[in-house]
Amino acid sequence: MLLGIGGGVIGSFAYLRKQALMGDALSHAALPGVCIAFMLSGSKSIGLFLIGAAVAGVAATYGIGFMTRHSRIKPDAALAIVLSVFFGLGIVLLTRIQHSGSGNQSGLDKFLFGQAASMVRSDVITMAVISAVLIGACALLFKEFKLLSFDPGFARGVGYPTVLLDQLVMLLLVVAVVAGIQAVGVVLMAALLITPAVSARYWTEKLGVMVVLSGLFGALSGIAGTWISASGNNLPTGPLTVLACTAIFGISVVAAPKRGIVAKRVIRAMARSRLARESETERLRTERGEQAL
Repeated sequence: MLLGIGGGVIGSFAYLRKQALMGDALSHAALPGVCIAFMLSGSKSIGLFLIGAAVAGVAATYGIGFMTRHSRIKPDAALAIVLSVFFGLGIVLLTRIQHSGSGNQSGLDKFLFGQAASMVRSDVITMAVISAVLIGACALLFKEFKLLSFDPGFARGVGYPTVLLDQLVMLLLVVAVVAGIQAVGVVLMAALLITPAVSARYWTEKLGVMVVLSGLFGALSGIAGTWISASGNNLPTGPLTVLACTAIFGISVVAAPKRGIVAKRVIRAMARSRLARESETERLRTERGEQAL
């Protein structure tokens, strides 16, 4: 639930800035950081893994920004390059670790898809602190993030440090990814960042309401995924959380007011009916005018 709230809130700004793939790139970039942290320390320390993932995420963010600003590579191409290179490096390192003969590498591959059952009280406290930081930062800088999302040119013109704000958003995304690698995994964390935001966009036209709904949808996904996972055997929590999030998205696409499929069809049907009535009224007026003549 905490992970869904924090990820949904910061993911709203990434989605509005058309950087939905950024969460995916940062999620996959965290894997080599986890592997390098294990290779350097020789132990499965969650704290060290989080530090390694954070460093790798920051490096990926810098790489994407560097390629975009200092070359003719488009942002989507830069994202694809960083995602594939970092994840490929992570898989190579993970394979090397698993064939190294080390006795304590068992379970390291769980960071690909997460293993919420291995979490302890200290992990929950860490996740609560990270979620509070994400929500607090978005609340304090809501006006700046809002302007950066919709009109970065104007924000630059009025003196806002847009480059710094952009890097801050990326850093917060990295923090959210780091918080979720144990529960959801590096592969599925991107869905928990973006899908709640996309779902919330269907229900409102106001940014503040969208951010709140996105956090709420993320929390509901976490609760539903955990409940379903706990109700049976061999049901992974991370993938079920993502599936619950996708189910909320499906409901939003179909049933959301104004923007949902049902609402749009109703509005179109009402518009056709009104147009038909107006056409019939105009035809009757024309006939009456002809008869009068």
